[in-house]
Amino acid sequence: MLMLALSGMRTRWITFVGSFVALALGVGLIAATGLALAATFDAPERGPERFAAAPVVVRAADHLRVDTPTGTRSKPLDHPGPVGPRTADRLAALGRTVADRTFPADVTAPRTDTEEPHTGPAVKKPRTGADPRKSRPGQDAEARVGHPWPVAAAAPYRLTSGRAPAAPGEVVVTTRPGGAPLRTGDRVLVRTPAGNAPRTVVGTVAGRGFEDAVFFTDDEAARISPDIDALVVHADATAVRRVLGPDSGMDVLTGHDRRRADPDPDRDARALVSVNALLGTAAGITLFVSAAVVASTFSFAVAQRRREFGLLRTAGATPGQIRRTVCAEAVLVGVLASAAGVWLGAGAAPLLVGRMTEAGLAPPWFALGDASWPLHTAFWTGVFVATAGALVSCHRAGRTAPAEALREAAVDSRVMPTSRWAAAVLALLAGLGLPALALAVDPGDLLGRKSYITRPMLLVVGFALLAPVLVRPVGRLLTWLPARLPGAAGVLVRENTAAGVRRTAAVAAPVLITVALAATLTGTVATLEEARATEARTATTADFVVTSGQVGRPLAPAFVERARAVEGAVVSVSRSTAVTVLEEDTALVTSEARAVDPARLAAVSELPVTAGRLSDLDDDAIVVNEEWLTTRVGDRVTVWLGDGRKASLRIAAVLATGTGDNGVYVTRRNAGGAGVDRIDVKVAEGADRRAVAAALQSAGAATGMRVTTRAEWLAANGPGTNDQTRTGLRMILGIALLCTATALANTLVMATSDRVRDLAVLRLAGATAPQVLRLVAAEAVVAVGVGAVLGGVVAAVNLLVVWGALVLLGVLSAVVVPWGTLGLVVAAAALLAAVSAVLPASLALRTRPVELAGARE
Repeated sequence: MLMLALSGMRTRWITFVGSFVALALGVGLIAATGLALAATFDAPERGPERFAAAPVVVRAADHLRVDTPTGTRSKPLDHPGPVGPRTADRLAALGRTVADRTFPADVTAPRTDTEEPHTGPAVKKPRTGADPRKSRPGQDAEARVGHPWPVAAAAPYRLTSGRAPAAPGEVVVTTRPGGAPLRTGDRVLVRTPAGNAPRTVVGTVAGRGFEDAVFFTDDEAARISPDIDALVVHADATAVRRVLGPDSGMDVLTGHDRRRADPDPDRDARALVSVNALLGTAAGITLFVSAAVVASTFSFAVAQRRREFGLLRTAGATPGQIRRTVCAEAVLVGVLASAAGVWLGAGAAPLLVGRMTEAGLAPPWFALGDASWPLHTAFWTGVFVATAGALVSCHRAGRTAPAEALREAAVDSRVMPTSRWAAAVLALLAGLGLPALALAVDPGDLLGRKSYITRPMLLVVGFALLAPVLVRPVGRLLTWLPARLPGAAGVLVRENTAAGVRRTAAVAAPVLITVALAATLTGTVATLEEARATEARTATTADFVVTSGQVGRPLAPAFVERARAVEGAVVSVSRSTAVTVLEEDTALVTSEARAVDPARLAAVSELPVTAGRLSDLDDDAIVVNEEWLTTRVGDRVTVWLGDGRKASLRIAAVLATGTGDNGVYVTRRNAGGAGVDRIDVKVAEGADRRAVAAALQSAGAATGMRVTTRAEWLAANGPGTNDQTRTGLRMILGIALLCTATALANTLVMATSDRVRDLAVLRLAGATAPQVLRLVAAEAVVAVGVGAVLGGVVAAVNLLVVWGALVLLGVLSAVVVPWGTLGLVVAAAALLAAVSAVLPASLALRTRPVELAGARE
């Protein structure tokens, strides 16, 4: 069998070269994404940063811990509390203590009088002595954090120039490449929660990469932010724990645990979550597309060789020997292609990681590890895909009787065995039944990334299996008009498409996959973005919206006070917080929440209330959404607030689930210490809108806050803002398109090379060589069109499922169809198909038609 397989591969090398390239490419992509994926499983080990030189760090517990019947459950707190003054005094008795306070301290480097506009190269002149009042507050402000200078030694920071701050108007700043070029002696404007004030840079320290800091005197930092966020204690940790006691609510951090006191200690692990999801999706889609392409290629190759197998059967070969021959060929191709793919993947993985970091899909420090298991996995996956892709084909090859194969006509007759019908029906039932079940039980589950990425695959498989049956009616539909035009070309295209069902189906299959994935992925993302924008437009009725622009940064208190004093403005102040609930005594579930003023909420928003009334919200109540287990108005739920406090709150109203952005609402008392981070302003009836806008803009200019109109805010938060998601989708679609291009070129070269006699007959019937080439190109384009139509049907079903889920969740939004993306995909496939069909045909036409017509296979 092995010698026979090698002989078959040598004589029909065109068939196996295409399969080899398609499989090698798929294995290479799986290996490259697998190596990158392996690097996301472990975040880099980093030691303490902010408090690397501190012996003991005491801070309020940053995790909520709840005992349940199945063990202790833990969740991070949204707003951990401060270290109390009494606790600080008790610990001061053990040894020297240093209080750390962290607060926003944005720096604006003002323009000096000596810097004049000009058209030549920029020349910086010394800024020493510049008047910070010549810069508008907030203009080109660099976001930084403030600390008292004594805590700088805990990092440790070391002065690189100047001296430590000694007066309220003096600061020390960190420097870093690419940051603001601040120097000792500069006058800068610093915006803190206590207001804006010009300050003098009296020293600089080299930045350590984890923060951009501004250091004040200890007294000035305490004035700006009275709460102690952490306490450095120069004493024995055991003594510190003994003084605090077991129920103090404080964490005593030593050694590597001091990392928990760093700014955003989980940022590395969190940054890898999206990378992991993207690479996992890319690897899964690559595997799916590669398997489908290889299976389609082997199926078409076996269909082309039916006369060859008939001769072998006539010579005495048994069906089992035929099957083993085909399987042996598949294994040989699989082993060789997988080995080549692993080599390609190992070389492409560093390039993939580099492109991901350049595009912002991965953090700058992301790098490959030394894992080798992805290469082994990719190799054996390729061998398995090649073998599995040939199993169905070799079974059909062994079933053909000798005489039946020898007298079989060029027209495809029975192209759908019973087993294929059964598999197609099962795939379609699963592809339609599972979404229908989800629509009835949990529509929100259909909006998750895993769902809308994997759901189309079942329908793709079903339609791909039914392709031989669907080719004729779809092909006749596409060629209806050309067949009625003068000349025979349209009729020939229609009849050849209908006669060569297997050929047309083999070309349409990869196009079907790519079009379905492209339309479903990009269309679903765009539809969800439009739905979120629709929710925002509906829910927000304010005329002006002010946000800090940075997650976790509060608005300037001075601006809040001035906004509240604007005549004719209805001001709604809100805070971002979180509440946690214990569901079914087993799982802690945290929900994003906003702390609002119930009396002002209705004036600036129209939330999708399904039960209860927003006006019933008070300090003893909560507004939840339909995703909560308890949604009956009047019932009480036990929650833990953002600072860890436990509370029993009454459900005042229930909101529709929507796209997931309809969170929870509480009052300021239950905000868990959160600061104001958003203000919605509605112009009162009868008030002067221009006067209100001018007053707000004046307050924003004085405090460094940017006031936006409702339209500006909606545009900034509307569809198309998530560039990383779009870049990731383009990468995934690029992988699918690459596999499709390989499959198209392979199948059409095989098919055209096998039609030399048909082409010769056309030439003998009087057709010129250009006419034959145009006919071949038209047939290839029609086959692409068949795949595009079937892929469009799959995409339409999936987009309708998404739209139905949104309707059931209370969001009435339009379906967004990515016509531009679809047009590019179909046009690229059609161009590639035409070229792949015309090139081998033009080579075949160089031989005299009489010789081609009399040639034997």
